[in-house]
Amino acid sequence: MTSPLYPWQETAWLQLQQMRARLPHAILFYGAAGIGKTAFAEHFAQSLLCQTPQEDGHPCGRCLSCGWFSQYAHPDFRRVRPEVLDEDGAEEGEDSDKGSEAAADGKKSGKASKAPSKDIKIDQIRALADFMNISTHRQGLRVVVLYPAEALNTASANALLKTLEEPPPSTVFLLVSNSLDRLLPTILSRCRKFALNMPSREQALAWLDLQKVEQAEAWLAEQGGAPLAALAQAESGTQEAMDDFLRYLARPGIEGALKTADKFQKTAVIDLVSWLQRWQYDVFSHKLSGHIRYFPRYRAELTALAGRVEVAALLKALKSANDRRAIAEHPLSAKLFIEDMLLEYALLFS
Repeated sequence: MTSPLYPWQETAWLQLQQMRARLPHAILFYGAAGIGKTAFAEHFAQSLLCQTPQEDGHPCGRCLSCGWFSQYAHPDFRRVRPEVLDEDGAEEGEDSDKGSEAAADGKKSGKASKAPSKDIKIDQIRALADFMNISTHRQGLRVVVLYPAEALNTASANALLKTLEEPPPSTVFLLVSNSLDRLLPTILSRCRKFALNMPSREQALAWLDLQKVEQAEAWLAEQGGAPLAALAQAESGTQEAMDDFLRYLARPGIEGALKTADKFQKTAVIDLVSWLQRWQYDVFSHKLSGHIRYFPRYRAELTALAGRVEVAALLKALKSANDRRAIAEHPLSAKLFIEDMLLEYALLFS
């Protein structure tokens, strides 16, 4: 059976097998967004449930258990994720899933017009109680995959913590996170952390080439080296919008900030904040070292801006953008949020 893992995950997979002799009750897979962490965790979940795993730990793909798993119908497997991922299919820049399990995801019926939640709710964690209180199929393991772990709100995080403190027998939790600093320290302390690293530039470009991605180098740079994120953006059709936004960032001004905010008020705010963060990081990096990470094709513009701003002001702007990102998915008014963000940016270079 051909491994479904991404090429850059093979070494991590072999390292993970060393845990199987003394399997912890909770493993937290972490790393940058867009490198395939969710696929890795679910493949491991399948291998734990497989009746005849291969010598290298990969699931056989042929047994009854693997058949159930591939159809998202395994009685000893649950997936917990925000409702919005059932609408979108996957977290941005990550691997996509097929299908869903209502029991696993804890979805609640409601009005069709209600926006799906971006949080993992406490009801979803409580719904696991029945799952964990019944005997496992064929006296094997039961496995819960939860992602992204930073989508846990305060109530659901505390509910999960109680379960992790007193883990039920024969149960393994596999959590996936893009950002450890957004998780409760108490949850971190009760999981075995397992890092999944960014692929090398050569590995990422080779994979993107197989996906027939044009201008792969530019897309990969703009996504910080994350190949799945690069593929998602290349297929999203946002190139023109992003370039339009970057053209304003290259020539900041008060009037331009107001016009740009009006033009982009229907664009996802989280995307605009992300583009601004990366742009400001490049200005900062170029000023300190001459290196440009995300937007090398805008070297001339970034060079000019780096010469117009002090390091202390850039550090303050980077922190402000980071704070904005924390609330970017729930702005009270998208237009006012964007206006304020771009006016602050314009003043940085005034």
